Amino acid sequence: MVFWIFGYGSLVWNPGFEYDEKMIGYIKDYRRVFDLACIDHRGTPEHPARTCTLEEQEGAICWGAVYCVRGGPEKEKKAMEYLERRECEYDAKTLVDFYKEGDDFQPTLTGVIVFTSTPDKVSNKYYLGPAPLEDMARQIATAHGPCGNNRDYLFLLEKAMFDIGHEEDMVIELANEVRKVLGIAGKGISKEKQKPIVPSHVALQSHVRAIQLRPLTAEAVAMDS
Repeated sequence: MVFWIFGYGSLVWNPGFEYDEKMIGYIKDYRRVFDLACIDHRGTPEHPARTCTLEEQEGAICWGAVYCVRGGPEKEKKAMEYLERRECEYDAKTLVDFYKEGDDFQPTLTGVIVFTSTPDKVSNKYYLGPAPLEDMARQIATAHGPCGNNRDYLFLLEKAMFDIGHEEDMVIELANEVRKVLGIAGKGISKEKQKPIVPSHVALQSHVRAIQLRPLTAEAVAMDS
């Protein structure tokens, strides 16, 4: 068995597993949104973080990185088990086509795995849904968990998209709104595409109302998500 996995969040800069090949590219008809709760990596059940998931949208594209794992059943099983623990808040795996830049009509790969989430608050307890930009920014600015704070997740994603040459307006806009909350406005990616600054230790009192979610039944896995 050989499998390819598409990363559009922290997998872009921190895959965390042994892989054999990596390519930068995109998938079609999906867009990146910050609508998923994270309660064990960058947040807690009392104060969940907001992390990326995908939303279906015809004509949209989502840039990221795809990784290939090959080398025998044990290696592939180990990688997938790691990914399933890490991506435990995602309730589905979807198969998608992957495109490299310049190959817009013919997919480079088919049958690529991507972790997704059901956009339904009833059936999916981790789905937060959309919120006003200011509310999302304050939640991201104040949430933190075993793997660090939520704002660094966003700032690292902003930097990762810059590094692969495909900045995303939504990510930049949200990151800059978080900087406003933190009082560090103007230090992100500008229109001149300066290197984004990733502040790590800005203290801020949380004023976000807690969202009640049950903790995971298994012991939390301390890895980035």
